[in-house]
Amino acid sequence: MHASPARPLRICVLGIRGIDNVQGGVETHAAELYPRLIPLGCEVIAIVRSPFSPKGVTRVGAVRVRRLWAPRAAGLEAFLHSLLGVLYAAWHRPDILHIHAIGPAIVTPIARMLGLRVVVTHHGPDYERDKWGRFARAVLRRGELWGMRYSHARIAISRVIQSLIRSRYSKDSVLIPNGVSPAPPTPNIEHIEAAGLVAGRYFLMVSRIVPEKRQLELIEAFRLAAIPGWKLALVGGLGDDAYARRVSAAAASLPAVVLTGFRTGEALRQIYAHAGAFILPSAHEGLPIALLEALSFGLPVVASDIPANLEIGLPAESYFPLDDVRTLAARLTKVATQEESAESREARTRWVAERYDWDRIARQTYEVYAAVAQPGAAPNTTP
Repeated sequence: MHASPARPLRICVLGIRGIDNVQGGVETHAAELYPRLIPLGCEVIAIVRSPFSPKGVTRVGAVRVRRLWAPRAAGLEAFLHSLLGVLYAAWHRPDILHIHAIGPAIVTPIARMLGLRVVVTHHGPDYERDKWGRFARAVLRRGELWGMRYSHARIAISRVIQSLIRSRYSKDSVLIPNGVSPAPPTPNIEHIEAAGLVAGRYFLMVSRIVPEKRQLELIEAFRLAAIPGWKLALVGGLGDDAYARRVSAAAASLPAVVLTGFRTGEALRQIYAHAGAFILPSAHEGLPIALLEALSFGLPVVASDIPANLEIGLPAESYFPLDDVRTLAARLTKVATQEESAESREARTRWVAERYDWDRIARQTYEVYAAVAQPGAAPNTTP
């Protein structure tokens, strides 16, 4: 490891909506990573979006928070906030501007022209998400191109993404995955009881309610499985878009489907801890933090066979073909009826903790910062 500098490295973080109790994989990544970087020798300012951060909040723990305006408009929120954020960073003059995700990375050339040293983390090809139209997909692809071409260093959260960066842009990247925190068991069940759930007798999915996560297909598979005494808990905030309304209507047609809304803290911990199994039928992931969290609680997992899920390396019987509702229903039936020992859960917890440790991830990220911040360190290209 590089020796710690005489003064802390000053880091500005761009591309996150918020850093405390905000739904989203990138936001969870930031909330876990940045508090761990401070004792390693960093000062961190998280540039967050006004709709997702209360007024007057200037710190979350030791992480400083700079709240900048962003519109609540799909396709404009990230772009306009990133423009404001890069201007703020240029005024603040950090040692590193760390941009998360390929949408915000579209401002990388501007950051370079303003004299900033830039690290970009590629969390996944977001243009593959079902919700985006042609123009938004084009912008996201441009963000990927410019972020990979003009950043001083690139971080990939999975081998799949690392391979994409190498094959499409002929650029190297550092593989630093998402992580997971230890999940001590909890005997408390008041939150699951309040949701109408029974410990060990419900399937769990934790995700935003968006088309690529495939909640509708999961509800249909659950209906086909018709497992007596079991429920399906979908944890995630419901928007007012057409897909969220369809999910809400489908859930209303099956009394055993429970929409809990967005949950954090002790409520989410209890819902994970007492689930019978975790299900992730999604069509698009970077490296799914929710799945890693489920494994940290020792849960059996059923996941779609997309590359990001396969990369985690679960047993073959844990996967099913994407959008194959009947096979998913069969997997649900199998996992609900098979015997599950305490030893099996403990083995999953140990397995994921050894491979996806946030403290190690923080040290690896610091190494990237230290290399890029070195005086005279050559950038990979020029705008």
